[in-house]
Order: sequence, then structure tokens, then C-alpha cells
Amino acid sequence: MSKSERIGIVGGGLGGLASACTLAARGYDVVLFEKNSWLGGKAAVLTEAGYRFDMGPTILLMPSVLAKIFAEAGRDLKDELDLIPLDPQWRSFFDDGATLDLHADVDAMASTLDAFAPGGAASAGYRGFLDLSERLDDVSRRYYFWRSIGSVRDMFDPSATFNLSTLGDLLAMRPWSTMGATIRSYARDPRVAQMLDHFTQYVGSAPDLSPTVLCGIARMQTGEGVWYPRGGTRAVADALVRLAGDLGVEFVVGASVDSIATDAEGRVAGVDLDDGRRIPLGAVVSNSDSVRTHRELLAGRPAASRFERRRRYEPACSGVVMYLGLDRRYEQLLHHNFVFSRDPHEEFDFIYRKGEPAPDPTCYLCAPAATDPDVAPEGGEALYVLVHTPYLRSHHDWDALYPAYRRTILDKLAKTAGMTDLESRIKVERWLTPQDIHDRYRVLDGAIYGLASHGRLNGAFKPANRSPDVPGLYLAGGAAHPGPGMPMVMMSGWIAADALDQDGVVERRGGAVSRDASSSAHSAVS
Repeated sequence: MSKSERIGIVGGGLGGLASACTLAARGYDVVLFEKNSWLGGKAAVLTEAGYRFDMGPTILLMPSVLAKIFAEAGRDLKDELDLIPLDPQWRSFFDDGATLDLHADVDAMASTLDAFAPGGAASAGYRGFLDLSERLDDVSRRYYFWRSIGSVRDMFDPSATFNLSTLGDLLAMRPWSTMGATIRSYARDPRVAQMLDHFTQYVGSAPDLSPTVLCGIARMQTGEGVWYPRGGTRAVADALVRLAGDLGVEFVVGASVDSIATDAEGRVAGVDLDDGRRIPLGAVVSNSDSVRTHRELLAGRPAASRFERRRRYEPACSGVVMYLGLDRRYEQLLHHNFVFSRDPHEEFDFIYRKGEPAPDPTCYLCAPAATDPDVAPEGGEALYVLVHTPYLRSHHDWDALYPAYRRTILDKLAKTAGMTDLESRIKVERWLTPQDIHDRYRVLDGAIYGLASHGRLNGAFKPANRSPDVPGLYLAGGAAHPGPGMPMVMMSGWIAADALDQDGVVERRGGAVSRDASSSAHSAVS
């Protein structure tokens, strides 16, 4: 087979691995380029002194996405990963000393809310909110997921815009409102509203700037549950790497792609590596940040200018991540926890409008040792702490900012979560700042979650997976449709692969399954 009939994947994060597996399962010759020494992108692992930390994502939602990718190769997800359900799904610690657990079951959650905020208004509001969330989740599944989308025009068939059912779906999305305002129309207790606000933190955006359709995330979580893969979320990356290897994907690790080569007609022709080699390719899936793909890998070409003119894309938030190996566990913690700020409006104003670290931040804690004792020495804990910060600004010097902000975080955990002896219990301490995230993962301005989901009309939309500017270029990852978070990133990889397959821009290798057979299969951090 000619090398020009190969497909190149730029970046071995979860989106790139999902694309590689899907394309290889459908019979294509695939080569994946990764600049780092490991595969899996942010789903890396840190091990030290008997402690093991997931460095990036820690919450697995929507395992059906993973199941669909493995089904491409005729594999059953249950044979590939040991998934442990977590319920309660997380615990909330509030500044007034109250705690509130989030349960998957609606009746159990309603009972919890009746005890937390007596009178019935909180539980009734929550039921109403979940009803709306279920409707929005249904709209997303019918119009938004599993296909290349770049704007609201791509979602709906123009001939059906005056269909009453379609108009009802449009109105259900409440384009006149925001996620934050919608939440507060159902949740009158400010603490409950603050808990629900943090579904937007899966996409690194402010609830009062994000579209109402993102309320559907709540149903995605309560419907399919929250899961822990035994071995940590790194196990997801390892399973995808194994599958890709079994399917014949070639991995080129430690190879940085400097440019996507195009021919005289602007079509993808290959990639140029940092060692000077040009690798001829028939198509490319870029799992690199979509903005940096255009600014850096397509620099100086008309396609890059067209991309920039189409829309101004703002980075999502960044964060400080602390990895703390402790000699004790804290019994008040569940596997997942939010230690909330005293004032969410102040917090989001600092992060998303002022562009400065919040003086009293919300801290997300993952304490996995009770679920998976192998993460720490006996009786210890491998505590993961994430605090959202603004994306990088030119005046941010995190070497100077970090020591004081570390103190702010530890004081917050002591005050609001009762972890008063935390600092004396630390045996291993490592961290990442926004600058580290920017440098390590080649994301835009240190953004953990790709592009912000801000804007009542356009906020839900990221660059489409099928490039409208460069034939043969497809986009995957958190800065491409459908956006950030483990399931969405892997879905983006599948969509990019499926679009490439449907476009027929590259021929399959000999002995490949037919498209009809393939279609039936997919329907059934170091």
C-alpha cells in the first residue's frame, strides 16, 4: 500500500487514541505521532514512594462512549476494564459547615435534600431541574452527539425548522437564558445551586456565561453513573493503547509534529516532524488543540486565517493541580469531593472575568484509596487536589504565584473540609501550574478543558471535527466538537474517524471489513 494511503494521528491523548482505534478497526492503515514519552495525553500517571496518582481526569462518565469504541473491534468493554460504580457520586462541603452528597437515584437525592433543606422546595426544584436536564440530554443525543457539528446550523435540518417538534426542542434549549440562571430558577437554596453550578466545571466554564443546554450534563451523570476504572483513569488510556496495538496502529513516540503539510490545492499531504522528516499521509486527525493546530501546524496558510476569522475562540479555565501523598486518610471524604468557595459569584468573577486566581476558591478533591487501596501505602491516601484558575495571561508568573496560592488552598481545606493537619501528613508533594499544563500538553494558554463554552447561542459549539478549510484534516480532542471531559473527548475521536471514513478520502488496506459490516459493529498522565 502506498504511504499516501495512511492516516496520521497527531497526538496520543484519549481523543487521538479513540480515532486510531476506530479507524484501524474499520480497516485503515494508521500511524500515531506523540511528542511525549507516553501515550494517553493528560491521562498520565505519577508514581512515587508507593503512591500512584492519576495526573489528569479522575471522573469517568458515560461508559457507553468507551463501549462504542471497543465495539468497533468486536470487543466487549466488560472484558477490557473493571469499572466500579461510585454512589454517592460526590460530597459537597460548604463554607457554613454543611455537607451534601449527590446521589444518582432521584428519590434518594430528593430525600437527602429534604433533610438538608426542609420544606420540600429543594427536592421539588431538583426534580424539576432533572426533568429539564433529561429533556436537554435527549436533545443533545438526537441533534448534537456522534456527528461533526460546528454551529447551530449544523444541528437541525433547515427543512424541519418549522416542524413543531423541532421548534419545541429549540425552545427547550432556552437560548435566551444561561445555565446559571436556569439552575437558580429551580434551586432556591444557594448551596444547592452552587453544587449544580459545578456541572459546568466539566467544561471549564462559568455557569452564568454558559448556555442552558449544558444543564443536560446532570442527566448524563445521574443516568449512566460515575465510575472508577480499577487502576485509575490511566487504565482507560492503557486499554485504548492495547486495542490500538492489537489492531495494527503504529506508534511513533517522542516525535513532535511541526507542521501539517498540504499540497498545491490545500489538501493534506502529510506531516513534517521536528527531526526534519516528512511523512506522506492521505489524511490527518489532529488531536492537538484545534486553535494551536491552525496557528502552529498550519501557520501562514489561508486555512489558518479562515479559521481565525470564523470565530474568536476563548480558552477555558486552567488550574493548579496538587498531588499529595499522605500518611493518613480523611474519613469525611468520599472518592470525589467539592470543597466550595464562600461565594460562587466572586469566584467565577475572578476566574472568568478578571482573569485572576480566586481569593477563596473551590477545591475538587479525589481521594481514591478507599476504592483502590493500591494507590497508597497502607492507611495512606493519594490525594488529588484541583483548583480552577484563569487561563494564562501575559503577566502571570506561576513560579512566583504558586507558593502563596498553595497556602490559600491548604487553608481552604482546613477551614471548610476539616483537614486541619493536612500539611503535617504530606509525605510526597508534586504539582502542576497553568504554565506547566501549557508546556506539557500543548494546550491553548494552559486551558485544561480546551475552549470555553461561553455564549448563550454559540457557547455549546466547538470547531467541527471535519475541517471546512483543509480537505483531509479532521479534529479531535477537548478543543473540538463536542468538547472537553473524558467521554466527550473520546466521542470527538470517534466522530473524526467516522467523518473521515464516510468521506472516503483514504483507501482501506487489504482484507478490511466492509463499511456495512463496520457500521453494524459501531451501532450494536507520566
